[in-house]
Amino acid sequence: MVLQGLFLYFALMILGTGILGITQKNPVKSLLWILLTFVHLGGLYLLLNAEFLAVVQIIVYAGAILVMFLFVIFLLDLKEEEKGEVFLKSWQLRVWAILLLVFFLVIGGLNYKIFYQGPYTIEFIEKEGHSKALGLVLFSDYVYPLILLGFILLVPLIGIGIMLFGRKKDGSS
Repeated sequence: MVLQGLFLYFALMILGTGILGITQKNPVKSLLWILLTFVHLGGLYLLLNAEFLAVVQIIVYAGAILVMFLFVIFLLDLKEEEKGEVFLKSWQLRVWAILLLVFFLVIGGLNYKIFYQGPYTIEFIEKEGHSKALGLVLFSDYVYPLILLGFILLVPLIGIGIMLFGRKKDGSS
């Protein structure tokens, strides 16, 4: 009963702080809500006995990545962007975006298997450890999506570098 209550707390806090993180106009306040989302996600990982993922979540995401985002926000001087236009102007586009999201959620829910048993048993994970089991899955079953994710994360990094280099070259600081 206590575990279900904790799971419900973490799930509701992740949803609430995630929604607050993407609806704030001030990017610094948004980043603080996202920080709370990441911390609660780490707590959820602890509740699910995935200690390695919880530590990585707190150290890498809540620590390093959020600090990097904060530095980028302060470096880019986002006062002009805060007054900008809404991403989806017409209400029809917003409705289509929501319908598309609901469609993907329904498809995911229909494909969900309640009592699915994967190839790695609890005994194997307890014997080998969470980190080794995670590494085996990532680098054997999901190696191509992992490489694709690396390239997807590399593209914005190159774009930010080009943007900052172009800003310095033009003479504006």
